[in-house]
Amino acid sequence: MNVDPKTLQTLQTLRIAERFAQLTPAQRRAVYEKIRSEGLAPGHFPIVPRESELAARCPLSYAQARQWFLWQLAPESTAYHILGASRLRGPLDLQALRQSFDALAARHESLRTVFRADAEGRAEQCILPAGEPGEPGVSVVDLRELAGDQREARAYEEARRASDTPFDLGAAPPWRVAVIRLEEELHLLVVVMHHIVSDGWSMQLCVESFWAEYRARVEHAPRTLAAPAVQYADYAQWQRHWMEAGEAQRQLDYWTRQLGDTHPVLQLPADRPRRADGIYRAARHAFELPAALLHALRERAREAGATSFMALLAGFQVLLHRCTGLEDVRVGVPIANRQRLESEGIVGFFVNTQVLCSRLEGRMALDAALASARDAALGAQAHQDLPFEQLVEALQPERTLGQSPLFQVLFNHQREERPAPRQVAGLALDDCALGQGEAQFELTLSVTERADGRASLVFGYAEELFEAGTVARWAGYYLAILAAMVEWPRQALGEVVLGDAAERETLRGWEYNEAGYEDARPVHELIERRVVLQPDEPAVVFGDVILSYAELNARANR
Repeated sequence: MNVDPKTLQTLQTLRIAERFAQLTPAQRRAVYEKIRSEGLAPGHFPIVPRESELAARCPLSYAQARQWFLWQLAPESTAYHILGASRLRGPLDLQALRQSFDALAARHESLRTVFRADAEGRAEQCILPAGEPGEPGVSVVDLRELAGDQREARAYEEARRASDTPFDLGAAPPWRVAVIRLEEELHLLVVVMHHIVSDGWSMQLCVESFWAEYRARVEHAPRTLAAPAVQYADYAQWQRHWMEAGEAQRQLDYWTRQLGDTHPVLQLPADRPRRADGIYRAARHAFELPAALLHALRERAREAGATSFMALLAGFQVLLHRCTGLEDVRVGVPIANRQRLESEGIVGFFVNTQVLCSRLEGRMALDAALASARDAALGAQAHQDLPFEQLVEALQPERTLGQSPLFQVLFNHQREERPAPRQVAGLALDDCALGQGEAQFELTLSVTERADGRASLVFGYAEELFEAGTVARWAGYYLAILAAMVEWPRQALGEVVLGDAAERETLRGWEYNEAGYEDARPVHELIERRVVLQPDEPAVVFGDVILSYAELNARANR
Protein backbone atom coordinates (compact mmCIF):
# COMPACT_ATOMS: atom_id res chain seq x y z
CA MET A 1 0.00 0.00 0.00
CA ASN A 2 1.36 3.41 -0.97
CA VAL A 3 0.98 6.31 1.47
CA ASP A 4 1.52 9.83 0.16
CA PRO A 5 4.30 11.81 1.92
CA LYS A 6 1.91 14.36 3.46
CA THR A 7 -0.22 11.66 5.10
CA LEU A 8 2.91 9.86 6.29
CA GLN A 9 4.26 13.07 7.84
CA THR A 10 0.93 13.66 9.59
CA LEU A 11 0.95 10.14 11.03
CA GLN A 12 4.54 10.54 12.21
CA THR A 13 3.72 13.89 13.86
CA LEU A 14 0.71 12.31 15.58
CA ARG A 15 2.85 9.47 16.96
CA ILE A 16 5.42 11.99 18.26
CA ALA A 17 2.64 14.01 19.90
CA GLU A 18 1.25 10.88 21.56
CA ARG A 19 4.70 9.95 22.88
CA PHE A 20 5.30 13.53 24.07
CA ALA A 21 2.07 13.38 26.09
CA GLN A 22 3.19 10.18 27.81
CA LEU A 23 6.56 11.55 29.00
CA THR A 24 7.30 12.75 32.50
CA PRO A 25 7.52 16.54 33.03
CA ALA A 26 11.34 16.38 33.10
CA GLN A 27 11.44 14.36 29.89
CA ARG A 28 9.06 16.79 28.19
CA ARG A 29 11.32 19.72 29.13
CA ALA A 30 14.32 17.95 27.61
CA VAL A 31 12.43 17.14 24.42
CA TYR A 32 11.14 20.72 24.25
CA GLU A 33 14.66 22.16 24.38
CA LYS A 34 15.80 19.74 21.69
CA ILE A 35 12.89 20.62 19.42
CA ARG A 36 13.37 24.37 19.98
CA SER A 37 17.05 24.08 19.08
CA GLU A 38 15.98 22.68 15.71
CA GLY A 39 13.60 25.57 15.07
CA LEU A 40 10.38 23.69 15.80
CA ALA A 41 7.80 23.94 18.60
CA PRO A 42 5.61 21.39 20.37
CA GLY A 43 2.76 23.82 19.77
CA HIS A 44 2.73 22.48 16.21
CA PHE A 45 1.93 19.02 17.55
CA PRO A 46 -1.70 17.95 17.15
CA ILE A 47 -3.95 17.68 20.20
CA VAL A 48 -4.27 14.02 21.10
CA PRO A 49 -6.92 12.27 23.24
CA ARG A 50 -5.98 12.14 26.92
CA GLU A 51 -5.02 8.99 28.76
CA SER A 52 -7.83 6.64 29.79
CA GLU A 53 -7.31 7.32 33.51
CA LEU A 54 -8.20 10.97 32.85
CA ALA A 55 -11.36 10.14 30.92
CA ALA A 56 -13.77 11.31 33.65
CA ARG A 57 -11.60 13.50 35.94
CA CYS A 58 -8.87 15.71 34.56
CA PRO A 59 -7.06 19.01 35.27
CA LEU A 60 -8.49 22.40 34.40
CA SER A 61 -7.06 24.53 31.64
CA TYR A 62 -5.32 27.69 32.83
CA ALA A 63 -8.29 29.85 31.81
CA GLN A 64 -10.69 27.55 33.65
CA ALA A 65 -8.49 27.69 36.74
CA ARG A 66 -8.86 31.49 36.84
CA GLN A 67 -12.63 31.22 36.39
CA TRP A 68 -12.75 28.71 39.24
CA PHE A 69 -10.76 31.12 41.42
CA LEU A 70 -13.08 34.04 40.57
CA TRP A 71 -16.17 31.91 41.19
CA GLN A 72 -14.89 30.92 44.63
CA LEU A 73 -14.33 34.60 45.45
CA ALA A 74 -17.84 35.58 44.32
CA PRO A 75 -20.10 32.55 43.74
CA GLU A 76 -23.14 34.83 43.38
CA SER A 77 -21.59 36.87 40.56
CA THR A 78 -23.09 36.70 37.08
CA ALA A 79 -20.38 38.77 35.39
CA TYR A 80 -19.14 35.73 33.47
CA HIS A 81 -22.48 34.51 32.18
CA ILE A 82 -22.79 34.39 28.39
CA LEU A 83 -26.33 35.08 27.22
CA GLY A 84 -27.99 34.41 23.89
CA ALA A 85 -31.66 34.92 23.08
CA SER A 86 -33.80 34.51 19.96
CA ARG A 87 -37.43 35.22 19.21
CA LEU A 88 -38.97 32.26 17.35
CA ARG A 89 -42.00 32.79 15.11
CA GLY A 90 -43.75 29.72 13.78
CA PRO A 91 -44.57 26.18 14.96
CA LEU A 92 -42.03 25.04 17.57
CA ASP A 93 -41.44 21.32 18.14
CA LEU A 94 -40.53 21.20 21.84
CA GLN A 95 -39.59 17.54 21.79
CA ALA A 96 -37.20 18.08 18.88
CA LEU A 97 -35.79 21.11 20.69
CA ARG A 98 -35.10 19.12 23.86
CA GLN A 99 -33.59 16.23 21.91
CA SER A 100 -31.37 18.64 19.97
CA PHE A 101 -29.94 20.15 23.16
CA ASP A 102 -29.42 16.63 24.57
CA ALA A 103 -27.54 15.70 21.39
CA LEU A 104 -25.41 18.83 21.74
CA ALA A 105 -24.43 17.84 25.28
CA ALA A 106 -23.69 14.27 24.18
CA ARG A 107 -21.38 15.59 21.46
CA HIS A 108 -19.40 18.05 23.61
CA GLU A 109 -17.94 17.01 26.98
CA SER A 110 -17.73 20.63 28.15
CA LEU A 111 -21.54 20.68 28.33
CA ARG A 112 -21.42 17.64 30.65
CA THR A 113 -18.70 18.96 32.97
CA VAL A 114 -18.88 19.97 36.62
CA PHE A 115 -16.00 21.39 38.65
CA ARG A 116 -14.98 20.03 42.02
CA ALA A 117 -11.91 20.00 44.26
CA ASP A 118 -10.01 16.76 44.77
CA ALA A 119 -8.74 15.47 48.12
CA GLU A 120 -5.81 17.90 47.98
CA GLY A 121 -8.00 20.89 47.14
CA ARG A 122 -7.09 21.09 43.44
CA ALA A 123 -9.96 21.76 41.09
CA GLU A 124 -10.79 19.13 38.50
CA GLN A 125 -13.06 18.77 35.52
CA CYS A 126 -15.52 15.99 36.26
CA ILE A 127 -17.16 14.81 33.05
CA LEU A 128 -20.57 13.20 33.39
CA PRO A 129 -21.69 10.40 31.08
CA ALA A 130 -24.05 11.42 28.28
CA GLY A 131 -27.66 11.28 29.42
CA GLU A 132 -26.77 11.75 33.10
CA PRO A 133 -29.79 13.00 35.11
CA GLY A 134 -27.72 15.93 36.39
CA GLU A 135 -27.51 17.49 32.93
CA PRO A 136 -29.40 20.75 32.38
CA GLY A 137 -32.86 20.39 30.94
CA VAL A 138 -35.06 22.79 29.02
CA SER A 139 -37.45 24.77 31.22
CA VAL A 140 -40.68 26.00 29.65
CA VAL A 141 -42.59 29.05 30.91
CA ASP A 142 -46.07 29.53 29.44
CA LEU A 143 -47.32 33.14 29.50
CA ARG A 144 -50.29 32.79 27.15
CA GLU A 145 -52.81 33.37 29.94
CA LEU A 146 -51.45 36.86 30.62
CA ALA A 147 -52.80 39.95 28.90
CA GLY A 148 -50.84 40.98 25.82
CA ASP A 149 -49.23 44.05 27.39
CA GLN A 150 -48.10 41.97 30.39
CA ARG A 151 -46.53 39.13 28.42
CA GLU A 152 -43.55 41.06 27.07
CA ALA A 153 -42.64 42.50 30.47
CA ARG A 154 -42.99 39.09 32.13
CA ALA A 155 -41.02 37.40 29.34
CA TYR A 156 -38.19 39.87 29.91
CA GLU A 157 -38.31 39.14 33.66
CA GLU A 158 -38.14 35.38 33.05
CA ALA A 159 -35.25 35.79 30.62
CA ARG A 160 -33.35 37.97 33.10
CA ARG A 161 -34.05 35.42 35.83
CA ALA A 162 -32.46 32.70 33.68
CA SER A 163 -29.45 34.93 33.07
CA ASP A 164 -29.09 36.36 36.58
CA THR A 165 -29.39 33.10 38.54
CA PRO A 166 -25.85 32.07 39.61
CA PHE A 167 -24.47 28.68 38.66
CA ASP A 168 -23.13 26.19 41.19
CA LEU A 169 -20.13 24.90 39.27
CA GLY A 170 -19.88 21.78 41.41
CA ALA A 171 -23.53 20.74 41.26
CA ALA A 172 -24.39 20.59 37.56
CA PRO A 173 -22.94 21.57 34.17
CA PRO A 174 -23.13 25.39 34.14
CA TRP A 175 -25.54 26.14 31.33
CA ARG A 176 -29.30 26.36 31.03
CA VAL A 177 -32.03 26.74 28.43
CA ALA A 178 -35.41 28.44 28.87
CA VAL A 179 -38.29 28.52 26.40
CA ILE A 180 -40.80 31.29 27.10
CA ARG A 181 -44.10 30.85 25.28
CA LEU A 182 -45.90 34.11 24.50
CA GLU A 183 -48.32 32.80 21.86
CA GLU A 184 -49.00 29.47 20.20
CA GLU A 185 -46.41 30.25 17.53
CA LEU A 186 -44.29 32.88 19.27
CA HIS A 187 -41.53 31.86 21.71
CA LEU A 188 -38.44 33.37 23.29
CA LEU A 189 -35.47 30.97 23.43
CA VAL A 190 -32.87 31.86 26.07
CA VAL A 191 -29.50 30.09 26.41
CA VAL A 192 -27.13 30.95 29.27
CA MET A 193 -23.64 29.49 29.71
CA HIS A 194 -20.90 30.15 32.23
CA HIS A 195 -17.62 31.27 30.71
CA ILE A 196 -15.81 28.31 32.31
CA VAL A 197 -17.32 26.01 29.65
CA SER A 198 -17.85 28.39 26.76
CA ASP A 199 -16.80 31.52 24.88
CA GLY A 200 -18.12 33.57 21.97
CA TRP A 201 -16.85 31.09 19.37
CA SER A 202 -18.39 28.21 21.31
CA MET A 203 -21.76 29.95 21.52
CA GLN A 204 -21.79 30.40 17.75
CA LEU A 205 -20.79 26.76 17.31
CA CYS A 206 -23.59 25.66 19.64
CA VAL A 207 -26.15 27.77 17.77
CA GLU A 208 -25.17 26.35 14.38
CA SER A 209 -24.99 22.75 15.64
CA PHE A 210 -28.26 23.01 17.56
CA TRP A 211 -30.26 24.34 14.62
CA ALA A 212 -28.74 21.76 12.26
CA GLU A 213 -29.79 19.05 14.71
CA TYR A 214 -33.26 20.56 15.14
CA ARG A 215 -33.81 20.85 11.37
CA ALA A 216 -32.81 17.21 10.84
CA ARG A 217 -35.23 16.01 13.54
CA VAL A 218 -38.19 18.09 12.37
CA GLU A 219 -37.66 17.24 8.71
CA HIS A 220 -36.78 13.58 9.46
CA ALA A 221 -33.47 14.00 7.65
CA PRO A 222 -30.23 12.12 8.42
CA ARG A 223 -28.22 13.63 11.27
CA THR A 224 -24.62 13.95 10.12
CA LEU A 225 -22.98 15.83 13.00
CA ALA A 226 -20.36 13.69 14.71
CA ALA A 227 -18.56 14.25 17.99
CA PRO A 228 -15.22 16.05 17.58
CA ALA A 229 -12.15 13.83 17.46
CA VAL A 230 -10.76 15.51 20.58
CA GLN A 231 -12.53 17.28 23.44
CA TYR A 232 -11.79 20.35 25.55
CA ALA A 233 -10.26 18.28 28.34
CA ASP A 234 -7.79 16.91 25.78
CA TYR A 235 -6.85 20.47 24.90
CA ALA A 236 -6.40 21.33 28.60
CA GLN A 237 -3.91 18.47 28.97
CA TRP A 238 -2.10 19.38 25.73
CA GLN A 239 -1.85 23.02 26.81
CA ARG A 240 -0.35 22.17 30.19
CA HIS A 241 2.18 19.74 28.71
CA TRP A 242 3.39 22.31 26.17
CA MET A 243 3.49 25.25 28.56
CA GLU A 244 5.14 23.38 31.42
CA ALA A 245 7.83 22.01 29.09
CA GLY A 246 9.26 25.51 28.61
CA GLU A 247 7.03 27.43 26.20
CA ALA A 248 5.44 29.41 29.03
CA GLN A 249 8.83 30.79 30.10
CA ARG A 250 9.81 31.70 26.54
CA GLN A 251 6.63 33.69 25.98
CA LEU A 252 6.70 35.15 29.49
CA ASP A 253 10.13 36.64 28.78
CA TYR A 254 8.62 38.57 25.87
CA TRP A 255 5.67 39.90 27.87
CA THR A 256 7.90 40.91 30.77
CA ARG A 257 9.99 43.01 28.40
CA GLN A 258 6.85 44.56 26.91
CA LEU A 259 5.05 45.45 30.14
CA GLY A 260 7.97 46.12 32.48
CA ASP A 261 7.80 46.40 36.25
CA THR A 262 5.28 49.23 36.64
CA HIS A 263 1.65 48.77 35.74
CA PRO A 264 -0.29 52.05 35.46
CA VAL A 265 -4.00 52.02 36.23
CA LEU A 266 -6.28 53.56 33.63
CA GLN A 267 -9.12 55.43 35.31
CA LEU A 268 -11.62 57.14 33.07
CA PRO A 269 -13.22 60.32 34.45
CA ALA A 270 -16.37 59.03 36.12
CA ASP A 271 -19.65 60.86 36.62
CA ARG A 272 -20.18 59.19 40.00
CA PRO A 273 -17.84 57.83 42.72
CA ARG A 274 -16.35 54.37 42.28
CA ARG A 275 -17.45 51.57 44.58
CA ALA A 276 -14.94 49.71 46.69
CA ASP A 277 -16.08 46.29 45.41
CA GLY A 278 -16.07 47.37 41.75
CA ILE A 279 -19.42 45.67 41.03
CA TYR A 280 -21.64 47.61 38.63
CA ARG A 281 -24.64 46.96 36.44
CA ALA A 282 -23.80 46.79 32.76
CA ALA A 283 -25.27 49.11 30.15
CA ARG A 284 -24.55 49.52 26.46
CA HIS A 285 -24.39 52.25 23.83
CA ALA A 286 -24.64 50.95 20.25
CA PHE A 287 -23.52 52.95 17.22
CA GLU A 288 -22.40 52.38 13.63
CA LEU A 289 -19.18 52.88 11.70
CA PRO A 290 -20.27 54.02 8.23
CA ALA A 291 -19.23 51.78 5.34
CA ALA A 292 -17.31 54.60 3.62
CA LEU A 293 -15.26 55.34 6.75
CA LEU A 294 -14.56 51.65 7.36
CA HIS A 295 -13.41 51.22 3.74
CA ALA A 296 -11.13 54.27 3.99
CA LEU A 297 -9.77 53.05 7.32
CA ARG A 298 -8.92 49.67 5.80
CA GLU A 299 -7.05 51.42 2.99
CA ARG A 300 -5.13 53.60 5.43
CA ALA A 301 -4.24 50.53 7.49
CA ARG A 302 -3.10 48.63 4.38
CA GLU A 303 -0.79 51.51 3.41
CA ALA A 304 0.72 51.36 6.90
CA GLY A 305 1.24 47.58 6.77
CA ALA A 306 -1.54 47.13 9.30
CA THR A 307 -5.09 45.75 9.45
CA SER A 308 -8.45 47.28 10.24
CA PHE A 309 -8.24 45.64 13.68
CA MET A 310 -5.01 47.51 14.38
CA ALA A 311 -6.45 50.82 13.15
CA LEU A 312 -9.61 50.44 15.24
CA LEU A 313 -7.49 49.54 18.27
CA ALA A 314 -5.20 52.53 17.71
CA GLY A 315 -8.21 54.84 17.57
CA PHE A 316 -9.49 53.42 20.86
CA GLN A 317 -6.11 53.89 22.53
CA VAL A 318 -5.97 57.50 21.32
CA LEU A 319 -9.46 58.06 22.76
CA LEU A 320 -8.34 56.66 26.13
CA HIS A 321 -5.23 58.85 26.05
CA ARG A 322 -7.31 61.95 25.34
CA CYS A 323 -9.85 61.13 28.06
CA THR A 324 -7.32 60.32 30.80
CA GLY A 325 -4.02 61.98 29.87
CA LEU A 326 -2.32 58.63 30.46
CA GLU A 327 0.67 58.03 28.19
CA ASP A 328 1.14 54.29 28.85
CA VAL A 329 -2.20 53.06 27.51
CA ARG A 330 -2.93 49.35 28.06
CA VAL A 331 -5.95 47.59 26.66
CA GLY A 332 -7.08 44.01 27.12
CA VAL A 333 -7.78 42.23 23.82
CA PRO A 334 -9.41 38.79 23.75
CA ILE A 335 -8.25 36.36 21.06
CA ALA A 336 -9.96 33.14 19.94
CA ASN A 337 -6.84 31.06 20.80
CA ARG A 338 -7.81 28.32 18.36
CA GLN A 339 -4.65 28.05 16.29
CA ARG A 340 -4.95 24.26 16.04
CA LEU A 341 -7.35 23.08 13.33
CA GLU A 342 -8.85 20.42 15.59
CA SER A 343 -9.85 23.05 18.17
CA GLU A 344 -12.24 24.82 15.77
CA GLY A 345 -15.08 22.37 16.37
CA ILE A 346 -14.79 22.10 20.17
CA VAL A 347 -17.06 23.81 22.69
CA GLY A 348 -14.99 25.18 25.57
CA PHE A 349 -13.26 28.17 27.12
CA PHE A 350 -10.39 28.75 24.68
CA VAL A 351 -10.33 32.53 24.52
CA ASN A 352 -7.18 34.15 25.89
CA THR A 353 -6.64 37.81 26.78
CA GLN A 354 -3.59 39.81 25.74
CA VAL A 355 -2.44 43.17 27.07
CA LEU A 356 -1.61 45.49 24.17
CA CYS A 357 0.35 48.55 25.17
CA SER A 358 0.96 51.81 23.30
CA ARG A 359 2.97 54.72 24.62
CA LEU A 360 1.31 57.90 23.43
CA GLU A 361 1.76 61.63 23.96
CA GLY A 362 -0.07 64.63 22.62
CA ARG A 363 2.52 65.65 20.02
CA MET A 364 2.68 62.18 18.45
CA ALA A 365 1.12 61.90 14.99
CA LEU A 366 -1.89 59.66 14.38
CA ASP A 367 0.05 57.48 11.95
CA ALA A 368 2.67 56.92 14.67
CA ALA A 369 -0.11 55.76 17.01
CA LEU A 370 -1.25 53.32 14.32
CA ALA A 371 2.33 52.05 13.91
CA SER A 372 2.57 51.55 17.68
CA ALA A 373 -0.66 49.53 17.75
CA ARG A 374 0.52 47.51 14.73
CA ASP A 375 3.85 46.60 16.32
CA ALA A 376 2.21 45.66 19.62
CA ALA A 377 -0.35 43.45 17.86
CA LEU A 378 2.24 41.68 15.71
CA GLY A 379 4.46 40.98 18.70
CA ALA A 380 1.50 39.70 20.68
CA GLN A 381 0.45 37.42 17.83
CA ALA A 382 3.82 35.68 17.96
CA HIS A 383 3.41 35.17 21.73
CA GLN A 384 -0.33 34.56 22.02
CA ASP A 385 -0.35 31.21 23.78
CA LEU A 386 0.77 32.30 27.25
CA PRO A 387 -2.36 32.17 29.42
CA PHE A 388 -3.26 35.56 30.86
CA GLU A 389 -3.51 33.89 34.26
CA GLN A 390 0.19 32.95 34.15
CA LEU A 391 1.16 36.46 33.10
CA VAL A 392 -0.65 37.96 36.10
CA GLU A 393 0.91 35.40 38.43
CA ALA A 394 4.41 36.15 37.13
CA LEU A 395 4.20 39.97 37.07
CA GLN A 396 2.28 40.21 40.36
CA PRO A 397 0.75 43.66 39.83
CA GLU A 398 -0.78 45.39 42.82
CA ARG A 399 -4.25 43.91 43.21
CA THR A 400 -7.34 45.91 44.09
CA LEU A 401 -10.77 44.42 44.74
CA GLY A 402 -13.04 44.99 41.78
CA GLN A 403 -10.23 46.06 39.43
CA SER A 404 -8.79 43.87 36.68
CA PRO A 405 -5.01 43.40 36.91
CA LEU A 406 -2.76 44.75 34.11
CA PHE A 407 -5.61 46.41 32.17
CA GLN A 408 -8.92 48.05 33.03
CA VAL A 409 -10.66 48.41 29.64
CA LEU A 410 -11.31 45.84 26.92
CA PHE A 411 -11.33 45.97 23.10
CA ASN A 412 -13.15 43.10 21.40
CA HIS A 413 -12.96 42.82 17.60
CA GLN A 414 -14.82 40.25 15.52
CA ARG A 415 -15.60 39.60 11.88
CA GLU A 416 -18.97 38.27 10.83
CA GLU A 417 -17.88 35.36 8.65
CA ARG A 418 -21.44 34.30 7.92
CA PRO A 419 -24.78 35.53 9.22
CA ALA A 420 -26.69 33.43 11.72
CA PRO A 421 -29.58 31.38 10.31
CA ARG A 422 -32.84 33.30 10.00
CA GLN A 423 -35.17 30.52 8.81
CA VAL A 424 -35.07 26.97 10.19
CA ALA A 425 -37.69 24.26 9.69
CA GLY A 426 -40.62 26.67 9.52
CA LEU A 427 -39.30 28.99 12.23
CA ALA A 428 -38.30 32.60 11.68
CA LEU A 429 -35.43 33.53 14.02
CA ASP A 430 -34.66 37.03 15.29
CA ASP A 431 -31.89 37.91 17.74
CA CYS A 432 -33.23 39.47 20.91
CA ALA A 433 -31.21 41.88 23.07
CA LEU A 434 -32.05 41.39 26.75
CA GLY A 435 -29.60 43.86 28.22
CA GLN A 436 -26.66 43.04 30.43
CA GLY A 437 -26.09 41.76 33.95
CA GLU A 438 -22.87 42.79 35.66
CA ALA A 439 -20.15 44.76 33.90
CA GLN A 440 -16.86 42.86 33.64
CA PHE A 441 -14.96 46.11 33.04
CA GLU A 442 -15.70 49.80 33.44
CA LEU A 443 -15.58 50.18 29.65
CA THR A 444 -15.54 47.69 26.78
CA LEU A 445 -15.55 48.52 23.08
CA SER A 446 -16.91 45.68 20.93
CA VAL A 447 -16.53 45.99 17.15
CA THR A 448 -18.10 43.59 14.66
CA GLU A 449 -17.10 44.02 11.01
CA ARG A 450 -20.15 42.77 9.15
CA ALA A 451 -20.45 41.00 5.84
CA ASP A 452 -22.33 44.00 4.38
CA GLY A 453 -19.22 46.23 4.65
CA ARG A 454 -20.29 48.14 7.75
CA ALA A 455 -19.24 47.76 11.36
CA SER A 456 -21.42 47.56 14.45
CA LEU A 457 -19.90 49.10 17.58
CA VAL A 458 -21.01 48.81 21.18
CA PHE A 459 -19.63 50.56 24.23
CA GLY A 460 -20.41 48.36 27.22
CA TYR A 461 -19.99 50.32 30.43
CA ALA A 462 -20.59 50.44 34.18
CA GLU A 463 -24.00 52.09 34.48
CA GLU A 464 -23.47 53.41 38.02
CA LEU A 465 -20.20 55.10 36.99
CA PHE A 466 -21.00 56.81 33.71
CA GLU A 467 -23.97 58.76 32.44
CA ALA A 468 -25.39 57.57 29.12
CA GLY A 469 -24.65 61.00 27.66
CA THR A 470 -20.98 60.72 28.62
CA VAL A 471 -20.58 57.41 26.81
CA ALA A 472 -22.47 58.77 23.79
CA ARG A 473 -19.95 61.65 23.62
CA TRP A 474 -17.07 59.16 23.75
CA ALA A 475 -18.62 57.35 20.80
CA GLY A 476 -18.63 60.62 18.86
CA TYR A 477 -15.01 61.30 19.86
CA TYR A 478 -14.00 57.83 18.68
CA LEU A 479 -15.55 58.33 15.24
CA ALA A 480 -13.84 61.74 14.99
CA ILE A 481 -10.47 60.16 15.78
CA LEU A 482 -10.96 57.44 13.15
CA ALA A 483 -11.95 60.04 10.56
CA ALA A 484 -8.83 62.07 11.40
CA MET A 485 -6.65 58.95 11.04
CA VAL A 486 -7.93 58.67 7.47
CA GLU A 487 -7.89 62.34 6.45
CA TRP A 488 -4.99 63.81 8.45
CA PRO A 489 -2.66 60.95 9.47
CA ARG A 490 0.15 63.40 10.33
CA GLN A 491 -2.05 65.37 12.73
CA ALA A 492 -0.95 65.31 16.38
CA LEU A 493 -3.10 63.33 18.79
CA GLY A 494 -3.68 66.37 20.96
CA GLU A 495 -4.90 68.46 18.02
CA VAL A 496 -7.76 66.21 16.88
CA VAL A 497 -10.95 68.20 17.38
CA LEU A 498 -13.37 66.28 19.58
CA GLY A 499 -17.00 67.14 20.21
CA ASP A 500 -19.55 68.92 18.05
CA ALA A 501 -20.06 72.68 17.76
CA ALA A 502 -22.58 72.80 20.60
CA GLU A 503 -20.21 71.01 22.98
CA ARG A 504 -17.32 73.31 22.07
CA GLU A 505 -19.58 76.34 22.64
CA THR A 506 -20.44 74.99 26.09
CA LEU A 507 -16.75 74.65 26.92
CA ARG A 508 -16.07 78.21 25.78
CA GLY A 509 -18.91 79.38 28.01
CA TRP A 510 -17.25 77.77 30.99
CA GLU A 511 -14.09 79.78 30.27
CA TYR A 512 -15.93 83.11 30.60
CA ASN A 513 -16.04 84.60 34.10
CA GLU A 514 -18.28 87.59 34.80
CA ALA A 515 -17.01 88.08 38.35
CA GLY A 516 -14.72 91.08 38.86
CA TYR A 517 -11.75 91.07 41.23
CA GLU A 518 -10.16 94.21 42.61
CA ASP A 519 -6.41 94.43 42.47
CA ALA A 520 -6.10 91.15 40.54
CA ARG A 521 -2.41 90.34 40.23
CA PRO A 522 -0.34 87.29 39.20
CA VAL A 523 0.61 84.87 41.98
CA HIS A 524 4.31 85.75 41.91
CA GLU A 525 3.50 89.43 42.52
CA LEU A 526 1.26 88.54 45.46
CA ILE A 527 4.11 86.52 46.99
CA GLU A 528 6.54 89.41 46.48
CA ARG A 529 4.10 91.71 48.30
CA ARG A 530 4.10 89.26 51.23
CA VAL A 531 7.90 89.37 51.24
CA VAL A 532 7.66 93.08 52.02
CA LEU A 533 4.85 92.80 54.56
CA GLN A 534 5.59 89.44 56.27
CA PRO A 535 9.03 88.21 55.19
CA ASP A 536 9.43 85.70 58.04
CA GLU A 537 5.93 84.16 57.99
CA PRO A 538 5.61 80.54 56.72
CA ALA A 539 4.85 80.39 52.99
CA VAL A 540 5.39 76.70 52.13
CA VAL A 541 5.24 73.61 54.34
CA PHE A 542 6.38 70.21 53.04
CA GLY A 543 6.79 67.56 55.71
CA ASP A 544 9.31 68.93 58.18
CA VAL A 545 10.55 71.64 55.78
CA ILE A 546 9.16 75.17 56.20
CA LEU A 547 10.08 78.09 53.96
CA SER A 548 9.28 81.70 54.78
CA TYR A 549 8.09 84.14 52.12
CA ALA A 550 11.58 85.65 51.94
CA GLU A 551 13.21 82.22 51.52
CA LEU A 552 10.65 81.13 48.91
CA ASN A 553 11.16 84.32 46.91
CA ALA A 554 14.94 83.97 47.09
CA ARG A 555 14.77 80.44 45.70
CA ALA A 556 12.36 81.46 42.96
CA ASN A 557 14.72 84.23 41.81
CA ARG A 558 17.83 82.05 41.53
